[in-house]
Formats: sequence, structure tokens, C-alpha cells
Amino acid sequence: MMSHWIVIPIILPSLMAPLLVLVARYDMTLQRVLSLVSTTAILAVSVMLAFAAASGTVEVYELGNWPAPFGIVMVLDRLSALMLVLTSVLALAVLVYVVGTDWDKRGAHFHALYQFQLMGLAGAMLTGDLFNLFVFFEVLLIASYGLMVHGGGKARLRAGVQYVIFNLAGSTLFIFALATLYGITGTLNMADMAERAQSLPEADVALLRTGAAMLLVVFAVKGALLPVHFWLPNTYSHAPAPVAALFAIMTKVGAYAIIRVYTLIFGPEVAVTGTMPADWMMPAAVLTVIAGMVGVLAGGNLARVVAFAAIGSMGTLFVAVAMFTPESTLSALYYMVHSTLAAGALFLIVDMVQARRGTCALHVLPPIAQTGLIASLFFAGAIAMVGMPPLSGFLGKLMVLDAVRDHGGMGWIWAAILAASLIAIVGMARAGSQLFWKPHAEEFAASENPAAAKTAQPVALPVAAVLGLLALIVAMTVGAGPVTAYMHDTAGQLFDTSDYISTVMGRN
Repeated sequence: MMSHWIVIPIILPSLMAPLLVLVARYDMTLQRVLSLVSTTAILAVSVMLAFAAASGTVEVYELGNWPAPFGIVMVLDRLSALMLVLTSVLALAVLVYVVGTDWDKRGAHFHALYQFQLMGLAGAMLTGDLFNLFVFFEVLLIASYGLMVHGGGKARLRAGVQYVIFNLAGSTLFIFALATLYGITGTLNMADMAERAQSLPEADVALLRTGAAMLLVVFAVKGALLPVHFWLPNTYSHAPAPVAALFAIMTKVGAYAIIRVYTLIFGPEVAVTGTMPADWMMPAAVLTVIAGMVGVLAGGNLARVVAFAAIGSMGTLFVAVAMFTPESTLSALYYMVHSTLAAGALFLIVDMVQARRGTCALHVLPPIAQTGLIASLFFAGAIAMVGMPPLSGFLGKLMVLDAVRDHGGMGWIWAAILAASLIAIVGMARAGSQLFWKPHAEEFAASENPAAAKTAQPVALPVAAVLGLLALIVAMTVGAGPVTAYMHDTAGQLFDTSDYISTVMGRN
């Protein structure tokens, strides 16, 4: 019976999106109610599925009762359950912020696109075959483009076109990779492919390595790993800040796909792929850390500072992923959850600043309305993002550093992460000084102060959304023991694929 609940996070938003267009198109209040109900229900179901997966049982839903590898299957294990909960928590916080600030009124069909985005995210986390992973990636791409250009604007449209072109190139490479892998294995079901990859004839080894390499590039594009990260800074800085906050989970889809595919299909026991993923990823991950945090220091405007901080955090995440050990995967999962919540909170704070100043540029302008409140939120978000104690970012980075102790390049990896963290602290401190401290140190005429005109800016729901994300970061710090215990079990399940494969193939 539990298997039927697995598809609810996909089915519910896919039904709600057309309902919002057909029934509530001209009633914004009804759209908001339906969207909030749907997103809250997805969160509730995701939490229930996470409790079910915590026992270690792998659950499978076979569409049309067609068994694998012939039919489409959705698979629930600890990792997919964790990603579902993370996605739905962030989605609900962003939606509350959007409703509280009337962002959804700035363009058409925001809530329908939002539900399609959640459908794509849930499908990508749950699918058991590579072709449907591609399909859900495309659903994500279409919905995210609509959300990105929400509200219009030439710069936003230009960045949106760049985003689509870059991701379509990745999608094209994805198709080539799928065709290559299907040609040599005869399947796209991940469990079935995992079995066949271990017994391929010598003549097919080169093609299997080629397909695995192409997939790695595709997922690196989604995860904004250097040097295929170019789409992210403009996309995140020009997108509506609440949309950019939701996009904080988008790069994690790339990281999730790498963890899933390169532990299940091309895991350590598959000799033909060897250490290829790790050999490619580690140098790129370290360079991504450096490039991201140097971008934070370069600044320019607050949205770009946070966008580059997101790139740097993805680099730190991929450093842990690239080790491909249970211990490093544990640290990667912990840091993934933390960095998603921190980036989401910071992008919402960016919108608060933009709404009150009229610009995100790091110029000294008169003090804004609710400056003490916004400054406090930014301070907490910045501490979380750069990984300073006492929040979970500090614990996450310690876990990542500990995970690479046995790597041959431990010295330069540690040096890069620690130096980048210091650079990020300086960059965030400078941004906060420009926005919140210097305005009070300089004198402005009363007519120059826009705060008086901004006092009607809504506060309750937006602040509640940001505080909710920051509270979860604090909870991750206080409850680090139980959280890491779940993630330890998750990492163990990822590297012991026998239950996953036997359950999907119907042998249990």
C-alpha cells in the first residue's frame, strides 16, 4: 500500500497545475490557496515517505503494473526521501514568501509553473530509469524558464535565453549519452543497467566509459561545476529573487544524479569505469570553490554575491562527492541540505533588500525600512553560507575536510576550501557594510531617504519564511547527531546496492 504514496509528490502538482489555469486563472486568492494546499500536502507526504524509508526498505511503484525493466518504475529509498523532504521544505518557504510579497501578481501563471517545477523535481528524485530522469529534467527546464522570466524585463529575458540555450545543449548531450548506454546495455532502467554493466564484453568497455563520461558532463552542467557553470551567475542574479531561492535546489539535482548514477550503475565495483568520475571531478570541484568565493569578493551587487556563493558551495559539495566513499557521501549529504537552506534564505533576503532600496547594487544609499531586522537576517544567512561557527555550515565543512584526509591532494584541497572560506567572509562582510552599516555612518537629507515611502512593505510572511529556513539550519546544528545518523544509513544504502537492485527487479 505504501508504494502508491510514492507517486503522490509527482501526481499532485501535475494535476494542480492545470487546475490552477483552468479554474482559478482570474482569482489570485484561490490560486494561492490551492498552491499552498498542494505544496503543504507534498511536504506532508514527503515526511511520511522519509519515515517509511528510514527503516531501510526500498519501495517500488510500477506504473501500469509493468515490472522493471520493461515498465516505468518510481523508487523510494533513503536518498530520494531525503531529497523530497528538502525540496518540499524549500518550496513551501519560498511560496509563503511569494504570497506575502505579492510576487505572484507580477506575471501570469506563476503558481501553475511553480507546481510543474515541483513535479519535475519530485520526478527526478524518484525515477528509477535514466530516460525518465531526462524527461523530468526537461519538465524542470521548461517550468524554470517560465519562472525565471516572471515579471519581464530585458536583462531577465536575456539571461533566460542564455539559461535555456546552455541547458538545451546539456539535454542534447544527455540524449547522446542515453543512446550510447542503451546501445551497449539494452536497457535504461538503472538497476538493470547496474547489473549488465558488470558483465559487459571487453569490446563494449570503451563505449560504456564514453557514455558514463557524457553523463558526468551533463550532470556537471546541472550542478554548475567548473568549467560548465557559466549559466548560473546571470541566471540567479537576474531571476526574481524568490525564484532564485527555489533554484537553490536545482543545482542539487545535478549532485543527486551524480551520487545516484555513480554509486548504483558505475560504482566502485564496476572496473571498466574505474576512478574516472573522481579523477575528473576533484580538480573541477576545487576550482569551483575558488571561482565561486572569488566572485563573492568581486561583488557588484548583492544578487551576484549570493549567486557566486552558491557556486562556491556547490564546489565544496562536489569535493565530498568526488571521493565516492560512504564517509564522504555522508558529509556531502549533510552539506547539501545545509547549503540549500542557506542559499534559499539568502536569496529571499536579497529580495527584501531590493524591495526597500530599489536596487541590489552595493552602493551606499540611505537607510532602508526595517534595517535592523533585515541586517540581522543577512548576518545570520551570511554566517550560514560561508560556514562560520556555530551553525551547520561549519559542521558541514569540517565533515568535508575530514572526508578528504586520505586523498593524495589533501593539502591543496584543504588550502583551497579554507582560503575560499576566508575570502567569502571578507566578501560578505563588505556587502553587509555597504548595505547596512555605512548608510548610518553618513548623513542623508530626509528627502533622500526612501524608507519613509517603504514603510508599507509587508513583513510578517516574508520574515516568517526566512526565519523558518534559518531555524532549520539551527535545528540541523542542534540535532546534528540524529541527522548524520540518518545520512550515515543513507550513504551505507547507496554503496550497498543489492537491496535496491533486487527490489526494483522484483526479486524480493
